[in-house]
Amino acid sequence: MQDFSHPHERLTAEQKLHLLVEFGSRISSELHLDKLLDIIAQQITQMLDAGRCTIYLKDDNSQELWSKIAQGKGLEHTEIRIPLNSDGFIALVARTGQTINLPNAYEDPRFSIDVDIVTAFRTHATIAVPLKNNAGEVLGVFQVANKSDGTPFDKSDEGLLKLLGTLAAGSIEIAKLYQEVRVAQLETIYRLAVTAEYRDQQDTRQHLKNISIISYLLALSLGMSKSESELIKNASPLHDIGKVALADNILLKPGKLTPEEFETMKSHTIYGGRILEGAHSKVLQMAHKMSLYHHEKWNGSGYPKGLRGEDIPLEARIVTVADVFDALCVFRVYKKAWRTEEALAYIKDESGKSFDPRIVEAFQKIYPSVKRLYAHISVNKPDIKKSSVPNKTKPN
Repeated sequence: MQDFSHPHERLTAEQKLHLLVEFGSRISSELHLDKLLDIIAQQITQMLDAGRCTIYLKDDNSQELWSKIAQGKGLEHTEIRIPLNSDGFIALVARTGQTINLPNAYEDPRFSIDVDIVTAFRTHATIAVPLKNNAGEVLGVFQVANKSDGTPFDKSDEGLLKLLGTLAAGSIEIAKLYQEVRVAQLETIYRLAVTAEYRDQQDTRQHLKNISIISYLLALSLGMSKSESELIKNASPLHDIGKVALADNILLKPGKLTPEEFETMKSHTIYGGRILEGAHSKVLQMAHKMSLYHHEKWNGSGYPKGLRGEDIPLEARIVTVADVFDALCVFRVYKKAWRTEEALAYIKDESGKSFDPRIVEAFQKIYPSVKRLYAHISVNKPDIKKSSVPNKTKPN
């Protein structure tokens, strides 16, 4: 890989071309928007030898320019939002589609020092160019500040930044589309999960949120990568999707199920497996394993297949602990609520029986965070008294 740290004016034409080709190659292979913007900002900062680079994208819904990714002192964790109708030069670039170069920023009335105040950065010279797609529509703004040699940005800098913007625009559009599709997919998954859980939960959304968070924390505690843990978090709400096939007289029955009714109840795992079978997306493939196997037990006494130990998929073993803990801690029409300490004791007691001992150990590590999650949930409702034993008339 070429060293981008040299000031671009010292590079030969051949070196510049090589760097631009490499820049285009790197950004064209990244589909995640945040990562893409981070790569772009890093490369622009280095290629223009600047002290700061900020990439603003236009939000048509809020009529704002926003930046979550910025390279430079003080900006690492700062989200910046600028109204499109404001007087500052960034908004002006977005509205007019014209480049603005400020050789001495603090002496120009179009420059706002607000971001500098927040980030303890002093902008001397800065330049902003519009980021346009192939149709000429402005997608956002690239801004760089403070060349390392202390000189203002010149026409060569403007030209290079415009070229980088042209190369980046297509990749940013694709990444935004990918993000929109991914968000739509996750929203669809969540709404399907709500449909499955809606009939037997007092607070369906809270239940699904609890399962997702606990599953995510467990995955991280087990040493899984952030991306793998995110996948488990997004798939976990669908673990009970098979409940959509169960009749109300079984799902909502407040008393103990007959043996025949319990066999019918157990079939929700099979239905869930059938619903999600053959999915192409990774999140649905993982949800398929969760829905089919989340009632298997470590000692082989679970259902539907009586799998034992590590024959049970890891993602199912994770969501099982999360689901049981949440089921114990919240009220349902067929069971009373437990306190978190009692639920933790039950999880520990079932280590090596219902649950994978390694996951139980991980759960104990994350328990302080889990306890805070349930701190706002009332388990002592006026018409509900705390149960002292698990209600085993229904699966979770």
